[in-house]
Amino acid sequence: MKSVPGRKTDVKDAEWIAKLLRHGLLKASYIPDRNQRKLRELVHYRRSIIEERTRQHNLIPKVLEGANIKLGSVVSDIMGVSAREMLDAIAQGEEDTEKLANFAES
Repeated sequence: MKSVPGRKTDVKDAEWIAKLLRHGLLKASYIPDRNQRKLRELVHYRRSIIEERTRQHNLIPKVLEGANIKLGSVVSDIMGVSAREMLDAIAQGEEDTEKLANFAES
C-alpha cells in the first residue's frame, strides 16, 4: 500500500483502500498472540528501567561534583563497591580523607 504512487489525498486513499478490502486484495495486519504481547511489554518495561538506572548513574557524578566531591578522580567506577563504601562513610559524616582513602584499598 505505502509503495504505490499517487492518490495523495485522505479521501481518495480511504476510498481506494475500501475497494481493495472489498475485493480481498489486502493482507491483514500481523497481531501477535497474547504471550508474545506480554513478552514485548515486559521487554519494553525492562528497557525503560535500565534507561532510568543509567540516568541515575549519570546523575550521581554531577551531584557529587556540585557538592565539591571529586570521587571520579579517586575511583574508576563511581558505582563500584569502594566508591559506595566511601559515599556511605561520607553520608555518615566521615571527613577524614585517610579513612576514606582506605576504602579504595579494600
